[in-house]
Amino acid sequence: MTTEPLLKVSKLDAPAVWPASAVVAPGGDIAVGGVSLAELAERYGTPAYVLDEDEVRARARAWRQALPGGEVVYAAKAFLCRAVVDWMEQEGLGLDVCSAGELELAATRGFPADRIVLHGNAKSPRDLRTALRLGVGTIVIDSGPETTRLAAQVPGPGAQRVMVRVLPGIEAGGHRKIRTGAEGQKFGLSIADGDAAEAVARILGQPRLELVGLHCHLGSQIAGAEPYAEAVRRVVAFMAGIRDRHGVTLPELDMGGGFAVAYLPGDPAPAPSVYARLISETLASACAEHGLPVPRLTVEPGRSIMAPAGIALYRVLSVKRTGGRVFVAVDGGMSDNPRPALYGARYTVRRVGRASTAPMRTATVVGRHCEAGDVLAEAVELPDDVRPGDVLAVPAAGAYHVSMASGYNMTGRPPVVAVSGGRSRTLVRRESFEDLRSRDVGL
Repeated sequence: MTTEPLLKVSKLDAPAVWPASAVVAPGGDIAVGGVSLAELAERYGTPAYVLDEDEVRARARAWRQALPGGEVVYAAKAFLCRAVVDWMEQEGLGLDVCSAGELELAATRGFPADRIVLHGNAKSPRDLRTALRLGVGTIVIDSGPETTRLAAQVPGPGAQRVMVRVLPGIEAGGHRKIRTGAEGQKFGLSIADGDAAEAVARILGQPRLELVGLHCHLGSQIAGAEPYAEAVRRVVAFMAGIRDRHGVTLPELDMGGGFAVAYLPGDPAPAPSVYARLISETLASACAEHGLPVPRLTVEPGRSIMAPAGIALYRVLSVKRTGGRVFVAVDGGMSDNPRPALYGARYTVRRVGRASTAPMRTATVVGRHCEAGDVLAEAVELPDDVRPGDVLAVPAAGAYHVSMASGYNMTGRPPVVAVSGGRSRTLVRRESFEDLRSRDVGL
């Protein structure tokens, strides 16, 4: 790589949008983790996802430091592979999983089962059997019938640790489809209408279940700490009611995740310490008000650890100027990033690997799939001379892209490449046609 000076991307874009290691290299390229993005596109092909390992680890450590007396559990649904399991264990985090598949993956790496939390509004019999077989630390109960099904399967002699997911009745989150703390949706049990109290009573009547605390998850992309504080106040009041009614003081409280990251320059993205401070202070004051000991606090960051560490790389296939608009079509799309189509997620885009003096023009970056809604980025600024073969980089792409990827149009899911210290390695290989064909066993 050239010896000319490198510029931090943060001088051109908001620091939180790109990994801290990102630098603008001469010739229009960007390097992350000491590795050229243009070179990665050549070596691994496109579309591809690049994950800055050092950024992931630093963000995991930031959460540990922000909550020294509590527990930090990584929300694996954001993105999980064997290497990520290892990184989380090495950084001292637990794992929050939602399926037997995620559980089994963690088990293949020897992740301590007692540091795993199992979630899900509709856990399958296989999910529960796998959790009990592996000795999962905590299972979060999300419905009344689940209590009976779970209790019947616990082998004994000890009881299975469980929490109840409660709805505090709070609207928070970046889009209505990712708000999970309000009334009238599929997650959790309402405090207001008595469902949560009924579930608590039922669990306390099951000798094979040990109720250790309550769980609350408000949603995703919550750009301020106050909704968490209000949720803490409501949940602690409910805990006080449990003590008064049943004589049971619950020792743990899990406030979930949902902490915002920046997808566009200027997006609000508070540091972990901001969330942790207000949640902890509110918890202490609410418990004092109700005469309760302060329970052990758990949080479940996923996106805030993984999203800013990831970059999606695409190659331009065509440029179409029509109806007064510019459409830049790339070789990926909603099959590797369904978020824009699902709930209007917004991204910034940069061309890498080619310098230009052309003026910037507003363009829409679209995918290759047979859907009018296959749009990756609306109203982004790209050089007017963008052309087929150019490489485009999309930052803040580490969470809920590959983990939600589909097989639409049988294009194959992209690889995930880790970078660190000037080197790259494949974490997840590209899905081939042979992979797709081998599942088709019909005659």
